[in-house]
Amino acid sequence: MTDIIRIGEDFGRFDELLALILSSFAYMDGVIDPPSSAHRLTLASLAEKAKDEIAFAAVEDGKLAGCVFLKPEPGFLYLGKLAIAPECQGKGLGRRLLAIAEDVARKEGLPSLRLETRIELAGNHATFARWGFSRTAENSHPGFERVTSIEMQKRLA
Repeated sequence: MTDIIRIGEDFGRFDELLALILSSFAYMDGVIDPPSSAHRLTLASLAEKAKDEIAFAAVEDGKLAGCVFLKPEPGFLYLGKLAIAPECQGKGLGRRLLAIAEDVARKEGLPSLRLETRIELAGNHATFARWGFSRTAENSHPGFERVTSIEMQKRLA
């Protein structure tokens, strides 16, 4: 059984949360350039991010199995740090977290979801497309002349 919980001020598992994000994003190491911003997260910055954004964690048998951070923006709810523990991938957990994001967007009166994913991660692009996202923009990180990421959006009904 997997429970989805809101990460609030009383959440005392930021060390596990950071480990979850780093392990979930580890496959990107050596694949994407520049490296993932997950490497810049600290316990303190992660706690601050959870305070500033709307965050959820999936807990399976007492262990953190996934998370998502949501940030309201004008016209969008931004999805960031969607992470699923490698051993929990393929079980529909990402879709469950996405459904929660859609509910939050509706409650916030936001008509669309928005995310960014790295240009090199074609598998992620395909997954997000299956989940109803469309590619809407190409972006470059500071200091890069080539495209390093794409933006994808999902319009909610």
